[in-house]
Amino acid sequence: MKKIQSLTPRETVAALDKFIVGQSDAKRSVAIALRNRWRRRQVQPPLREEIAPKNIIMIGPTGVGKTEIARRLAILAESPFLKVEASKFTEVGYVGRDVESMIRDLVEIAINMVKGEEKKRVEGIAEAHAEDMILDLLLPPAPDKPGSLHDAGPDGDKSFTLVSQEDTPTPVTQEHETSTREKIRKMLRDGKFDSRELEVVLDEAKSAPMVEIMTTSGLEDMQSNIQDAFSKMFPRKKKERKLKVPEAMEALKQQEMERLVDRDKVLKEALRRTEESGIIFLDEIDKIASRHGTQGPDVSREGVQRDLLPIVEGATVKTKHGMVKTDHILFIASGAFYVSKPSDLVPELQGRFPIRVELHSLGKDEFVRILTEPENALTKQYVALMETEGISLSYDEGAIEEMARIAVEVNENTEEIGARRLHTIMERVLDDLSFDASEKEEQTIEITAEYVRAQLQDIAEDQDLSRFIL
Repeated sequence: MKKIQSLTPRETVAALDKFIVGQSDAKRSVAIALRNRWRRRQVQPPLREEIAPKNIIMIGPTGVGKTEIARRLAILAESPFLKVEASKFTEVGYVGRDVESMIRDLVEIAINMVKGEEKKRVEGIAEAHAEDMILDLLLPPAPDKPGSLHDAGPDGDKSFTLVSQEDTPTPVTQEHETSTREKIRKMLRDGKFDSRELEVVLDEAKSAPMVEIMTTSGLEDMQSNIQDAFSKMFPRKKKERKLKVPEAMEALKQQEMERLVDRDKVLKEALRRTEESGIIFLDEIDKIASRHGTQGPDVSREGVQRDLLPIVEGATVKTKHGMVKTDHILFIASGAFYVSKPSDLVPELQGRFPIRVELHSLGKDEFVRILTEPENALTKQYVALMETEGISLSYDEGAIEEMARIAVEVNENTEEIGARRLHTIMERVLDDLSFDASEKEEQTIEITAEYVRAQLQDIAEDQDLSRFIL
């Protein structure tokens, strides 16, 4: 199988096509940016370090696929991904160095990503360890001296053993004990003990005295650092819990997975992945664009741009896990740019986004395709949801056409929200069915154009009402 990181631009576009309809120019741009990352890694140092990422500005109205393209690209590339609303840095109480918080957030996402991968890698070993621990509780070791009670647990507590005498005869030899243990193991895997309860000893989550600091600029992560320091000073506590065997097995497996994961290895890989393949999606960047020669809020917006600039250009950000360089993080910015335009950004910031791509508004044909073609299409989602109630749901071609037509009409007459309008349309069309589905007997239901019109026509024609409902 071909490595995801080495996909050609054409292969990347084909993969994005499975989930996103249209917007071929934007797909081409992100596919090129992803491939350039792979190309850079093939270049020998020191030139490799000089090659800057090909950052992108996506221009287009809401709901046309800007965020989805970036998010799917990150999934495809197995990259840490963070979406940030650029306009949040203009809020009251904003301090410039808060901009660095997005890098710290990206590091945390990378850590969780790598940790999850490591847990999957050791899951089999952890499950085997958990099974052995359950067996130790179900079948205590052979007694040390004749006359000892078989039903005494590891601590001498008779109530600790849950295996009856008929299930497990008293072991008398090592060979016999091994044979009995394997029989109990088979019974455990067959679910014979699922109704039994066990007292298991689990690690409590790390806790430390709460230390709250009223932070100012540059002190954002001081509190978390102090919390970490305190947590290392206090040993992890143990807690006994009474759980049924399947729950005990899962709890012990999770505990073993945490123990088996090499934290230092995770942190090292997470920091590397953040620096080399991290993606930050800066949404609403048009909201911080300012027109030259104006005063008031525009001054604040330009200040935000100046604070963003070093991060995008390449800086070293201090996090509680170590220093992180932003030189090769890929930044994808987006905005509608109705009032402002990319040239209203400060020149230095403009220069750091060499790729510009415009996404067009979606029409009826695109809506029809969105409802039918993607692997995660809304129509397919509702079919799967109704199947849980024993209802076989289907749509005729006319129903799809009618929902697409009404979506376009409402977008034109109210606010343009792109494909997001389809969510409200679908919810309204299937509102009655969703409410009554649990009380219906198993049956096949087909959504027709007439049914769609009956559910939506009056609302769609009343513009005031559609603003609230659709």
